[in-house]
Amino acid sequence: MSEVLVLVDHVDAHVRKPTLELLTIARRLGEPSAVFIGDAGAADGVAEAVRKFGAEKVYVVDDAEIKGYLVAPKAEVLQQLVEKTGAAAVLIPSSAEGKEIGARLAVKIKSGLITDAVDVQAGDGGPVTTQSVFAGNYTVQAKVTTGTPIITVKPNSAAPEESAGAGAVEQFAAAISDSAKKAKIVASQARKASGRPELTEAAIVVSGGRGTGGNFDEVEGFADSLGAAVGASRAAVDSGWKPHAFQVGQTGKVVSPQLYVANGISGAIQHRAGMQTSKTIVAVNKDDEAPIFELVDFGVVGDLHTVLPAATEEITKRKG
Repeated sequence: MSEVLVLVDHVDAHVRKPTLELLTIARRLGEPSAVFIGDAGAADGVAEAVRKFGAEKVYVVDDAEIKGYLVAPKAEVLQQLVEKTGAAAVLIPSSAEGKEIGARLAVKIKSGLITDAVDVQAGDGGPVTTQSVFAGNYTVQAKVTTGTPIITVKPNSAAPEESAGAGAVEQFAAAISDSAKKAKIVASQARKASGRPELTEAAIVVSGGRGTGGNFDEVEGFADSLGAAVGASRAAVDSGWKPHAFQVGQTGKVVSPQLYVANGISGAIQHRAGMQTSKTIVAVNKDDEAPIFELVDFGVVGDLHTVLPAATEEITKRKG
């Protein structure tokens, strides 16, 4: 079987959930090979994590010489691995960084690129992807017809499934060009931890909109009872109630969780484009004619300030 390269998404060698999802998808397409770009001293821990989800090989690229540079070196690493392995496909997490890496790689190896896939299946002539396009108005299937398929996949597009792989570690020394080292991060500041999951990776997202009136206490309390991330509509962000980092929508973050709960959000197309690929959608809104109700699996007509505390209390009681 041909190798399918999976770029490992990690924070200080801690493998993040989207990588495990991509390895699960990769097993549908061929033989998964994880590509870890980071501290070579942490390679054994990374290999242990990814082999549980089917990685047959783990290519380790020591980032000592390229750490701090932006995405260009990573694209060159993948280019050289594609040329070395003759990979059947390359899977990359669909983050802002991942999509730029994918685009640069596509140019380098003269191949087609598909971004923001919500499903990938094996098909005749190569992987077949599913995407939500044109602000979520259409769902389309597509495949790359030129070169090695490069696909970025949204988090929560597949449930990680354990399947033991060999996880054979292979050191790979990439030759990074000087042109790839022209932009470097010279300072950074860690974002204050909220104790909640990352918005784009969370399995459950609870969002609030104009209907909160600026009071997100009930939204956050409900989210915490579910172990969920907190999001916000553009109206809430524009009103200064939440920072832009919380915004879900076409001009914010695109999420695709297992469960999305919209509270006091009317459901404008801008917001729907950022969340309508969620597996199950629930809405709480006082207006029974709000557009969001056209999209939901379950709708509650009522005041979120009444509904959410009651739901939080019941969830807490059942968890206890």
